Amino acid sequence: MYNEGEKFPDDFLWGGAVSAHQVEGGYKSGGKGLSIADLLTAGNQTTPRIITKAIEKDHYYPNHEAIDFYNRYKEDIKLFKELGLKSFRTSINWSRIFPNGDDASPNEEGLAFYDDLFDELLANGIEPVITLSHFEIPHNLYVSYGGFKNKKLIDFFVRYAETVMRRYKDKVKYWMTFNEINNQMDNFDELHVWTNSAILFEEEENKEEITIQASMNELIASAKAIKIGKEINPDFQIGCMMAYVPIYPYSCSPHDMLSANKMMERRFFYNDIHVRGEIPSYALKMWEKKEFNIEYSQDELSDLKQGTVDYIGLSYYMSGAVTTLPDKRGHSIRDYPKAMTISNPHLQSNDWGWQIDPKGLRYILSQVYQRYNKPLFIVENGMGAYDKVEKDGKIYDDYRVDYLEEHISEMYQAINEDGVELIGYTPWGIIDIVSFGSGEMEKRYGLIYVDKDNQGNGSLERRKKESFYWYQTVIEQNGLII
Repeated sequence: MYNEGEKFPDDFLWGGAVSAHQVEGGYKSGGKGLSIADLLTAGNQTTPRIITKAIEKDHYYPNHEAIDFYNRYKEDIKLFKELGLKSFRTSINWSRIFPNGDDASPNEEGLAFYDDLFDELLANGIEPVITLSHFEIPHNLYVSYGGFKNKKLIDFFVRYAETVMRRYKDKVKYWMTFNEINNQMDNFDELHVWTNSAILFEEEENKEEITIQASMNELIASAKAIKIGKEINPDFQIGCMMAYVPIYPYSCSPHDMLSANKMMERRFFYNDIHVRGEIPSYALKMWEKKEFNIEYSQDELSDLKQGTVDYIGLSYYMSGAVTTLPDKRGHSIRDYPKAMTISNPHLQSNDWGWQIDPKGLRYILSQVYQRYNKPLFIVENGMGAYDKVEKDGKIYDDYRVDYLEEHISEMYQAINEDGVELIGYTPWGIIDIVSFGSGEMEKRYGLIYVDKDNQGNGSLERRKKESFYWYQTVIEQNGLII
């Protein structure tokens, strides 16, 4: 049992999370334009997703239909209500509202769709938690402007944000601006830079410098949107959304400790600006040393100061380790001389090689809360796995229950032992969805099974997994009763 007086808050937002492009489908429906997600092909563990320049008949694009949430959201929300969800995190697909991104006026049919979706959630006692940009940037903004490296996208995003915040000011309280904005700084790989910022690189451009410029433009856009949002409805709670992968020093060598700190600056850079409203000194020094010319005006610096977040949304899936020891082998990094990432021998991995570390969640919650003193909201956490439908029609996913239980236990410790202020928890994805990283359906996260395979075959029938009933009990009890 819980210790007396120690529990999850009474208003804790137990929920579930998805994104528009991974569930909705209907990629041509309702006046929607192409988003960058619509150009992503299917892949698997060994074959990466491809970004095509146009829709090509020889490729399969799993996001085009996804799980057909666009047409089935009412039946899915009935399941969410039965599950007991108090909140549901999704995104507004920017290209449903402004099909080209630079349109003079919004698409009313797209606006009406989200009116109906939010009304349905609220009618079932479920709080919408909405991300404004979750890898769904209108494709035209990539083709015509080169993505967020172009400052014109700041105004396009702000106009979009203002449009939907005004439209849904009485329906949505919790907002986030850019999803996992910090992932693009890891390796400047095509998938993450493109989906975060829709950057069109030129051959002669320095990818790191251009990615930083795009990031600054997004941070400015975020701050401007937050400021306008607060004017629209002072009761809005507007946050950022960060991917947190805590990096441990592999050994007690001071070099390992410093290399871990330098790697964490990649993630803290974004939160430092979102929360403090100013560019951190370590970033300014790095830009100076690398002779980067990052453009921003005094007015934009003022915008950053005036548009800070109310809370920090975060995803957590795994931790990492880094070392400088000469007898180890790993992947070299740019942050610290002779440092490399390396597997943690104390942790197990899932089927996709992600190391499972429940205690890392408590660690990063404590670190982030102490650094910023802002409420935290875990808006993604889960484990992709292969699920099997048994002859009796059931899906016995004890491995998922174990994973979620261990992470919820660490959340409980963070709240009651470390004093962390935690708003809620929305496991990813509460229903099976198209995997972002691999484009697979069979990399399943959900507590609700969707009958569809990696080739797009299946009835799309929904089926409750054993984890559905377990999480239902957790929500009823407001936590784990051991």
